[in-house]
Amino acid sequence: MRKAVVIGAAGQIGRPVVDALARDGWAVTAVSRGGGRDAGWDEGVRTARVDRADGDALAALVGDGCELLVDVVAYDAGHARQLTSLADRIGSAVVISSVAVYEDGAGRGFDTQGEPDGFPVYPVPVPETQPTVAPGEATYSTRKAALEAELLAAGDAFPVTVLRAGAVHGPYSPLPRELYFVKRNLDGRKRRVLAYRGESRFHPSSTRTIAELVRLAAARPGSRVLNACDAEAPTAAEIGAAVDAVMGAETRTVCLDGPPEGSVGRTPWSVPLPVVCDMSAARRELGYRPVVSYADSLPETVEWLAGRVRGRDWREAFPLLARVYPDLFDYAAEDAWCAA
Repeated sequence: MRKAVVIGAAGQIGRPVVDALARDGWAVTAVSRGGGRDAGWDEGVRTARVDRADGDALAALVGDGCELLVDVVAYDAGHARQLTSLADRIGSAVVISSVAVYEDGAGRGFDTQGEPDGFPVYPVPVPETQPTVAPGEATYSTRKAALEAELLAAGDAFPVTVLRAGAVHGPYSPLPRELYFVKRNLDGRKRRVLAYRGESRFHPSSTRTIAELVRLAAARPGSRVLNACDAEAPTAAEIGAAVDAVMGAETRTVCLDGPPEGSVGRTPWSVPLPVVCDMSAARRELGYRPVVSYADSLPETVEWLAGRVRGRDWREAFPLLARVYPDLFDYAAEDAWCAA
């Protein structure tokens, strides 16, 4: 059987990637810090407990070689060098990056969003040929750019498909954007406030979409960069309506014409201009076809989120989300604004 090693296998993206490859006939070794004992994979999936930072352990795991290595947690140039050092033992690789590497023609990107007039003005949709930020160590975006540059510099000696994901969604997320709507419904909130008229579009990426792209890239090795987003890019208001439909909730949406007012109207999708990516290259190069719509992917996400927060503080359940959006559920501020 063809051998595949998946690094970061027990996480949000890794789980469906392992499942997709196993169903496609790969002999998969699922690598994670905890060994993935609770991941529920088929008996044919081998598990291994390895720290991503331990290059020697990764090299030992690859051993005499594998036909495919998938890395869903690679973050910077150092991680890229770990992978390229194994090039003679790996048939091809698929590595997850991010649409955060893109910048517009004026040098604006995800890192400049907080500056006056700093939000990037991207073409709609954004192709893979769009300029990217300079590689570096300063931010998430520059580190991902450095990861890509190091990997692609190897050329044909190391066939690697880099997948640029958008707003990743699905169960097991450490930063579940859908919680903004799910928790409000669980808390019985009948009204929500959305900035930018509820029209913000930040292209989502289902973990099942990413897994399908990994599966296709594994069958067609090559050096390439591809966007890895869903077929649809719904607005924030449309996402809220889709969550309501899953939960059987009736909610009134109040919109701000412009940006959030403090915490009021701020959501994990609150962007003043669209971030929508072009998926035509994936269709052309891999034969990709959508495997799930955003709405159809929601029930399992909603069920998982509801189970995680029911009876506990959401900040305890999702500490990363709480750090990024500490005031995501400031109901008092919302009520005061609506009453004004």
